Amino acid sequence: MQIRHVDRKQYFQEQEYTAKSYVIPFISSAMELGTKTSVLEIGCGEGGNLKPFLDMGCSRVVGVDLTKSKIDNAIKYYADHSHVNNIEFLLDDIYKVEDIGKFDLIIMRDVLEHIHDQERFMAYVKRFLKPEGLFYLGFPPWVNPFGGHQQMCKSKVLSKLPFFHILPFWLYRFILKLFGENETTISSLIEVKTTAISINRFEKILKLAGYKKEKRTFYFINPNYEVKFSIKPRKLNRILSGVPYLREFFITTNYYLLSIDTLNKK
Repeated sequence: MQIRHVDRKQYFQEQEYTAKSYVIPFISSAMELGTKTSVLEIGCGEGGNLKPFLDMGCSRVVGVDLTKSKIDNAIKYYADHSHVNNIEFLLDDIYKVEDIGKFDLIIMRDVLEHIHDQERFMAYVKRFLKPEGLFYLGFPPWVNPFGGHQQMCKSKVLSKLPFFHILPFWLYRFILKLFGENETTISSLIEVKTTAISINRFEKILKLAGYKKEKRTFYFINPNYEVKFSIKPRKLNRILSGVPYLREFFITTNYYLLSIDTLNKK
């Protein structure tokens, strides 16, 4: 386990850096972001991804999360922001949230891989997107070296051990117990295994839910690693990017930008 997993302010600052340096440029190439833009983040945590949007004066910024401590932190971190009146945090389940209208942009980073029934979810969240709006998602495919989020392990060995998360459930659990992980950590990691998502399955979901891919980037070295480990991001080469299944072992994160497919509305 790394310090950032318990130091939530550090985690917030790391999210802010990556969002500003990589997520916003990725989105800005397809849409203009500014004072007229409304933004919704689902699974916002403390809201680090939202700060660059608020800094640029986006008219309405909303974060939704299920964890009270994270929402409490978010409210505290933004209390002195000059545009604090433009941001709102909701402690709620996105399926139960009251009508909050539609947004120009929805963002989700490192959240989709934790969601159960992604088919239902992707179809549902379209109701929050304006007809001309865009939906940004970034997530790690399951079979990448650390797709199981094993970096959260307290064991120094397991936190740096790639690929062991793809072992059968019984063997994965056995190894976690063998190396002294507590039941809370084990349950959390097993849940990630049950919600695992691949690129191929994700793209099938997009077609079924009626989305159109506006832009897609595969990263061999995750942009997150720059602020975490001082390693420069690197995109996966074109040849390997075009090989289904095999590419999933080398991609540490994907960036997608989606729109509603008006020719295939669901």
